[in-house]
Amino acid sequence: MGYTNLVFGEGDPEAAIMFVGEAPGEEEDRTGRPFVGRAGQKLDEIIRAMGLRREQVYIANVLKARPPNNRPPQPDETIRCGPFLAEQIRIIQPRVIVAMGGPATKYLLDAREGITRIRGTWFTYRAEGVEIPVMPTFHPAYLLRNYTIDTRQKVWSDMQEVMKFLGLTT
Repeated sequence: MGYTNLVFGEGDPEAAIMFVGEAPGEEEDRTGRPFVGRAGQKLDEIIRAMGLRREQVYIANVLKARPPNNRPPQPDETIRCGPFLAEQIRIIQPRVIVAMGGPATKYLLDAREGITRIRGTWFTYRAEGVEIPVMPTFHPAYLLRNYTIDTRQKVWSDMQEVMKFLGLTT
């Protein structure tokens, strides 16, 4: 097993935006809440910069438990946990999904290309009659590791596209 808590997701059950990451980290595993560590603090900054509060969005991961040694999700884990995320999406029906990082993007879009190549481009999540626009972007943890002007501008550009889609910009 190797984890302490399931980290299902949290936020507004009627959120217009759903942020989806790959898996809980150490702090998330300890608290049972998604995105509360350093990457979560960065995500909170992004949400605030968009003019929103964390309570107004929904935040989840593809995996609901921390993988051993905090490694990336394995395909079999994604297959087992993916239906839970699909059900969350079906219930919440956000107007847009922000796929944060490669594993989330690959799961949501069945993408073959890497996040660097497809971030910033609109795609559509399709499952069981549900179709929701998806904006792939870099994961907040990647942003922390590669905190350059270029990387920050790319993420902010992606979020501006989401804001424009939702009518949150003037």
